[in-house]
Amino acid sequence: MMLTAATLAPGEKTQAQTDSFKYTDEQFADIQMLRYKVEGFEKLPLREKTFIYYLQEAALQGRDILFDQNGRYNLRIRRMLEKVYTDYRGNRQDKDFAALTEYLKRVWFSSGIHHHYGCEKFVPGFSETWLRGVLKELDYTLDEEIYPVIFDPAVMPMRTNQKDGEDLVITSAANYYAPGITQAEAEKFYTQRKPGADPRPVMMGMNSKLVRNEFGELAERVWRIGGLYGQALEKITTLLEKARPYACTPEQQTVIDRLTEFYRTGDLRTFDNYSIHWLKDTESLVDFVNGFTESYGDPLGMKASWESIVNFKDLEATERTKKLSVNAQWFEDHSPVDSRFKKEECKGISAKVITAAILAGDLYPATAIGINLPNSDWVRREYGSKSVTIGNLTDSYNKAAHGSGMDREFVIDEETRRLIAQYGDACDDLHTDLHECLGHGSGKLLPGTDPDTLKAYGSTIEEARADLFGLYYVADPKLVELGLTPNKEAYKSQYYTYMMNGLLTQLVRIKPGNTIEEAHMRNRALIARWVFEHGKDRNVTELVKRKGKTYVRINDYEAMRHLFGKLLAEVQRIKSEGDYAAARQLVEDYGVQVDPVLHQEILSRYERLHLSPYKGFINPVYTAVRDAEGKITDVTISYEEAYADQMLRYSRDYNTLPDVNE
Repeated sequence: MMLTAATLAPGEKTQAQTDSFKYTDEQFADIQMLRYKVEGFEKLPLREKTFIYYLQEAALQGRDILFDQNGRYNLRIRRMLEKVYTDYRGNRQDKDFAALTEYLKRVWFSSGIHHHYGCEKFVPGFSETWLRGVLKELDYTLDEEIYPVIFDPAVMPMRTNQKDGEDLVITSAANYYAPGITQAEAEKFYTQRKPGADPRPVMMGMNSKLVRNEFGELAERVWRIGGLYGQALEKITTLLEKARPYACTPEQQTVIDRLTEFYRTGDLRTFDNYSIHWLKDTESLVDFVNGFTESYGDPLGMKASWESIVNFKDLEATERTKKLSVNAQWFEDHSPVDSRFKKEECKGISAKVITAAILAGDLYPATAIGINLPNSDWVRREYGSKSVTIGNLTDSYNKAAHGSGMDREFVIDEETRRLIAQYGDACDDLHTDLHECLGHGSGKLLPGTDPDTLKAYGSTIEEARADLFGLYYVADPKLVELGLTPNKEAYKSQYYTYMMNGLLTQLVRIKPGNTIEEAHMRNRALIARWVFEHGKDRNVTELVKRKGKTYVRINDYEAMRHLFGKLLAEVQRIKSEGDYAAARQLVEDYGVQVDPVLHQEILSRYERLHLSPYKGFINPVYTAVRDAEGKITDVTISYEEAYADQMLRYSRDYNTLPDVNE
């Protein structure tokens, strides 16, 4: 499972105070671009550098897959926009071209025409008449059916619709289901194909598009070499095979063998086999994720988007996460959840802090700060999981946030600001560690519970479960004993920022009149609002007004921890029993709706800070230095490439799929 940045980090400085490396870059729409430093890459041995080089090339070859998964017109629209951007013959300072430039940058950022987080379709600031005229001058033909996709707000308005009571498949623009297939048809198709008593079920439908065959019957088009997305997967496989001789361990070579076999066959049993080998490889310095991984983009929570990250271990920081993983059984045993839902034995839980070397697919430009995989419930039950915190990305977020003015505007008093300044960054990282390593790795399903039974609410419930586990334990004296927190007061910084974010500041990411759609935002709202409501009788926390501004005030931190534990117990029960009705009620009651008056206040206060609510990263550039025979003698890294230049280069050099993929 992936964790998007748990606390909003909307501030930035033009340059870090203590480092000449430029962490922040350009700003457009609601986005601030950042850079991340790959500290230590230059000191790696040539073998590891070469391994990273081929892995990052394999990562970038999958870019077109995500664009197509996010919408069947995205590749055609992106390529048309890039043609206008590079070949426009008019005044490049005029308002229409400026609007097209911003629109294109947003399409690049979101891998499609819908917002990467809110899922709503972008509204172009240029007119259809202007675009038609420009394309005519460039002698470029765009299919007529695409114009309303861009300009008509009623056509494909949401990439991934999660509104209760609507047909989530029909009303979602994501390209996981062919046009005309209904939610009921899709759910029936997969329900009929699931074996009733398989203790090791594959993740049905994970790597396919559901279509109608020539007889009008539903069928899967599998993503594999020779099948859908085959052109891209063939290039990825070739580069993985070039990387194989440089793998850190024989076990890691087996990981590559199983992954490439999966890309060739599309067989989900092979994918489970690959996952087992991947999580058992804990000794390799360099590691990677490459493939169809997370299901947040599918309205039914089954089909996986393509993503990749290449990384290497931060040996010093990993000592922090090791303390959690070796004590995993203690945390499981002392969890406030019912004993029926606890693991009797925590197997194979490993954790580390990593340095990201490249981001790709659904991890680029917006990315996670932590990873816990694999997602298969039975593999996790029998073999464990691998967790990472991405240290250099959290470092970039933290450096961008300091000095932004957010604390002055939204934190209630100076005492709380000092607490957050002293302990906030460390406790944020620790909460991420707990979320990924122990939260996602904790608990179990009862025998016979279908992992997909929570349907559209599954992702929100799972993220809430992991967040609550982290929130409950970040305040535990055990962490002081392990040396992970300096004292019994530090956790309060995390409690305050989490409640402030869930109740107030994450609202800056929502447009007026909209509800909360994204799973991580629903999770944070659900937790904060539930605790707020259930703590009213004891005045645990409250919203107070000062000079017309709303603030969070926490009156009883210990009671708040008790409420986090109580909610964790209920969320784990819902997950373990597959209680769809309870999941739906919990999410809909606490995680979806927005108070319009409070929302407008928060937006107005935030606007005065001139910040961007969303952050994304520009990748470094790796160059292979070769001798006369073509052998790699070194790999260099640079950070100077501009955002638009990087995106245009990726479109040129990693152009793997045709406009239409059916």
